[in-house]
Amino acid sequence: MSHPIFAGVHPSWNEVLEPLNESIIGIYESISQSDFIPKTDRILAPLHYPLDEIKVVIVGQDPYPNPEYADGFAFSVREEVAPFPASLINIFKELESDLGTALPTSGNLERWSAQGVMLINRTLTTTPGESHAHQRSGWLGITASIIGEVASRGVVGILWGGNAHQLSDLFDESSVIKSAHPSPLSAYRGFFGSRPFSRANEVLISRGVKPILW
Repeated sequence: MSHPIFAGVHPSWNEVLEPLNESIIGIYESISQSDFIPKTDRILAPLHYPLDEIKVVIVGQDPYPNPEYADGFAFSVREEVAPFPASLINIFKELESDLGTALPTSGNLERWSAQGVMLINRTLTTTPGESHAHQRSGWLGITASIIGEVASRGVVGILWGGNAHQLSDLFDESSVIKSAHPSPLSAYRGFFGSRPFSRANEVLISRGVKPILW
C-alpha cells in the first residue's frame, strides 16, 4: 500500500483494506481532479489506530466543509481551531449534560481515538465549502465495509444521522446507539438527551471492558 492515501494506516488494517485498495485509489483519482478536503494523508486517519483496540465507533456523515476544520476524524478539528464548529459544540453540550464533564478546551478528539474510539464519516472527503459533495463518489461502500469489519468484532456503534443509521444492522442490537445528527438542524430532534457517552460506557463495563474517558 504505497499510495500516499495509505500513509499512516496501521498495519492491522492491511487485510481488511486489501480487497478495497483498488476502489479507494480509484475514488481518490476521481476526487483529486479538483480541490478536496481533508488532505490526502488524513483521508484514512480513522485507520491510523490498531483495529484490534477499537471499543467504540462513532459514525458521522461527511467532513466539515471548512478546510480549517476537516482533519480526517469525524467531528474532530485540529488542536488550534477556535471557535468550534456548531456540531462539535452540540456534542460537547451533550457530553456535559450526560456525564457532567466540563466543556473541553480543545476540539481535537484524537484523545478519544487513542482510547479505542473510531471516529469515521460515511463519506471520507468533500469539496471545500460544500457539504455532501462526494456522497456519490463511492465512499459509502468503502466505509460500509470498514465499519462492518469493526462491527463484527462486537464494538459499540454510536450512529449519528440518517447515513450512519443505514449501518445499524451491522451491529448487535445491544451494541448500537442511534440518534439524530448533532448538527444544529437536527440536534433538537433526538440528539440532545440521547446520552451516548454514558450508554456506551455502560455497555463496555457490562462486558468487562475499560470505559472511555470522554
